[in-house]
Amino acid sequence: MRVLKFTLLVCAFAGCWQPSSWTSLFKHIIYKTYAMFLVSALYIFSISQFMNMIFNVENSDEFTNSLYMMLTVFVAGYKQVYMWVDRKNIMVIFNVLNEKPFAACETREVMIQQKFEKIIQNSILRYLFIVLMAIVSTILTSLVTEFKKGNLTYKAWVPFDYSSFVIYILVYIHQLIGMATSGIVNVACEGVICALLLHICCQLEILEYRLTKMTQNQDILRDCISHHIRIFEYAYAVNNMFAKIIALQFAVSMLVVCSNLYRLAMATDYVTLISLSLYTGAILTQIFIYCWFGNEVKMKSLQLANNIYNMEWSMLNKSNKKGLLLIMKRATIPIEFNSMYIITMNLESFVALLKMSYSAFNLLHQTSE
Repeated sequence: MRVLKFTLLVCAFAGCWQPSSWTSLFKHIIYKTYAMFLVSALYIFSISQFMNMIFNVENSDEFTNSLYMMLTVFVAGYKQVYMWVDRKNIMVIFNVLNEKPFAACETREVMIQQKFEKIIQNSILRYLFIVLMAIVSTILTSLVTEFKKGNLTYKAWVPFDYSSFVIYILVYIHQLIGMATSGIVNVACEGVICALLLHICCQLEILEYRLTKMTQNQDILRDCISHHIRIFEYAYAVNNMFAKIIALQFAVSMLVVCSNLYRLAMATDYVTLISLSLYTGAILTQIFIYCWFGNEVKMKSLQLANNIYNMEWSMLNKSNKKGLLLIMKRATIPIEFNSMYIITMNLESFVALLKMSYSAFNLLHQTSE
């Protein structure tokens, strides 16, 4: 069974991952051109927002209006480039899931993998739907409010005159492409990380199934212990590879949520209010899925000891009982993901992020008053 198939399809659409089947020179050039177009759209948009903050921002309202989108687009651009630069190492992480001891060996194990692949696909589709709603609402809001006035969707520093209608349309469309691309790239990158987290849960469930077979074949304990050790090593490798992205996303999400709360408090019309609410919901979902699936890995790794205890372990010989005790002892220390050893990915961290964002919002609101 090929794992991460749907996840990599989303990555390919976001310009982060060239499909492995596209091996011909023509397809290689086509995809590289497509990816470079999306990368350039992201970075040009981010730079224009940053320069606008330097040259044109005069008060806190203008600052918050520029900050939230500049940060979102910058992080998306960083993620996209990171996926390209570290492609070989990421491919190694992916391929491990198709090798022993992680590869499914029989029908029951294939069914477990299929179950988790279905969860991954449904989770990514739900997240993609939320992001697309935010993108569509932003575009519609812009057409209703800014386009009619001849304004850009986002205030930006543009180093040329765009008063001509044709040039204005090009700049306007470029901003929308940059905004939409940032959303899709975030879905792709978050999809990869969360898919890997769920596959760690999948491996723990496969390990539990293999341990239940010890009553028929007690010689498999050595392989199960090796599998358990490899799961911990794999989790550490995944965490180490994506720690920088997770840390950056946590920091940016807090700032963006704070900025959007401030803008929501200042909103005067329902159109802007709805658009900002959907965008804020997408950002909160973005960080929530990190925390949710990180928490799932933690709970799944802790459940292993209880599940081993519920086995028919009394039928095993003394040596195998000692082996199971070693696995249970190791399982009391959970697999936890963190962002640069600062923030642990669990539900408590998500609540803490909300509290910090709200505190920063209160401070910004009081300062503006």
